[in-house]
Amino acid sequence: MHNILTLNKIAAVGTDNFNKAYYNVGDAVSSPDAIMVRSANMLDYSFNPELVAIARAGAGVNNIPIDRCSEAGICVFNTPGANSNAVKELVIAGLLLSSRKIAAGIEWAKTLKGEGEAVPKLVEKGKSQFVGPEIMGKTIGIVGLGAIGIKVANTALSLGMKVIGYDPFLSVNAALGLKPGVEVAKSVQDVYAEADYLTLHLPYNKDTANTVCRESLAKMKDGVRILNFARGELVNTETLLKAIASGKVAAYVTDFVSDELIGVDGVICIPHLGASTPESEDNCAYMAAVELRDYIENGRIHNSVNLPDCELSKTADHLVCVIHKNIPAMVSSVTGIISEAGGNIESIASKSKKDWAYTMLDVTGDVQNACAKIAAIDGVARVRVL
Repeated sequence: MHNILTLNKIAAVGTDNFNKAYYNVGDAVSSPDAIMVRSANMLDYSFNPELVAIARAGAGVNNIPIDRCSEAGICVFNTPGANSNAVKELVIAGLLLSSRKIAAGIEWAKTLKGEGEAVPKLVEKGKSQFVGPEIMGKTIGIVGLGAIGIKVANTALSLGMKVIGYDPFLSVNAALGLKPGVEVAKSVQDVYAEADYLTLHLPYNKDTANTVCRESLAKMKDGVRILNFARGELVNTETLLKAIASGKVAAYVTDFVSDELIGVDGVICIPHLGASTPESEDNCAYMAAVELRDYIENGRIHNSVNLPDCELSKTADHLVCVIHKNIPAMVSSVTGIISEAGGNIESIASKSKKDWAYTMLDVTGDVQNACAKIAAIDGVARVRVL
């Protein structure tokens, strides 16, 4: 019986994916083999020895201690693309909100309560303060062309906008998903220079922190409108507020609220609603459950943030799965130990991702003694036998 701990409420379409004859799933299970999580803070979480995997029902993994997981031999999954349509729709809403002063107009209209028959005339007299431009024919710059960025690009193109995007890690599959007419820039500076509207779709890390800063703002048009539905830390708040006060930035719409941003004219704060749709929650939960089951039962890795995608079919007696440091001679050390123990390796798959690697071996013969020796190798984090 495998124990799956849920640290947040996970949609039933995900938890029901686990066969109750083999899995115990809930928020009170002890010694979990795997954890499903959404936004719960795991940065100080104590890992039990049985824990082999964590699945984040969403894209961001800032609430999970990735480096510590790798050292403990825990595979961390996320669900890229599962909530991309939900976020895309909110970005498009934010695009219109940034342009037409809709939010400010709604708040102003509330102040007319009690004016009775005078309301229509007051509306006609006061509406001019909420004039804003149409988006059709304007240029939207998209920094980050992943699952969400591509959907935003294609939708903006359909709305009559000129679309220019940049992604230094643009994959072939992602590029093929872009509609003809979307321009892929050679540098992010080209995007800054062209954009009337700029939307960020980047992960947050040390390289992307403060993407919007004094230097990048200097390259943008006066009156640029900026959308941030990715991570709050991508924008330097102090610099942004100065840019809004000066008129350099006409509007800032974000899904990440901070005290400094609340109540500032030109800033529209949305309470992190990007993935808050029942469809998105179902998609993320289902995808996370499938990833965990495939890893627990078959050793396959797909959509891990700390380990490479890797799979190997089991045709022999045992499937030996090894998480180890990506260092020279590691694979030869593993295969040598298995061979010395009398095991016959029918096939092997080994992939690496930055500092870590994953090796799968389809082996005929007894491997228990060999696996104990493999686990003792310096740089090996975990050995599983399926």
